[in-house]
Amino acid sequence: MPVGEQEELDRVCPVIEAIRAEIPVIISVDTSKAVVMREAVALGAGLINDVRALREPGALEAAAAANVPVCLMHMAGEPRTMQETPTYADVVAEIKAFLAERVRSCVAGGIAPDRLLLDPGFGFGKTVAHNLLLMRRLSDFLALGRPLLVGVSRKSTIGHLLGRAAEDRLAGSLALATIACQAGARIVRAHDVAPTVDALALCHAVGEAG
Repeated sequence: MPVGEQEELDRVCPVIEAIRAEIPVIISVDTSKAVVMREAVALGAGLINDVRALREPGALEAAAAANVPVCLMHMAGEPRTMQETPTYADVVAEIKAFLAERVRSCVAGGIAPDRLLLDPGFGFGKTVAHNLLLMRRLSDFLALGRPLLVGVSRKSTIGHLLGRAAEDRLAGSLALATIACQAGARIVRAHDVAPTVDALALCHAVGEAG
């Protein structure tokens, strides 16, 4: 087994086991590696979140066999270089096309459509302007027919716009989470869980009123 895969297993697996033993929640494993997907699900992970959208060798097959929900995320380039010169002719159209293609490939590979979630990948190979436009037009992605997952908590875009350090971005994170919820996002990733739950509970209550 490659060293990188073993290191990831050594880091991730004990955490899954500890959470599984103490808290009755769905555990998401963030990985692009097929072996980690298999081991994590065997230990009790209930969601695979892949920033590479199951494009690594064996990942699609492993996710299909795992029979748990999978989040497909868009990322331009690689993590170490993705923010150097992110360029799009039409950021929304290109990301929609990418996610639509990944859904088709996953379904063809044996993953049921109702197991798929989509994440446009805020901050992963996008400028501040790209991120703002994606948020403004987030509802466009509902046309793909799958639930949307959004991760904007403490992102650098908030720091750029508000001049706040990562630990001081709660207000900005809550604002973006609320906007995402109103635009149709079904899952929001957050560092500050309790305040985010409160904000989204109120957002939901307003949406259900009347």
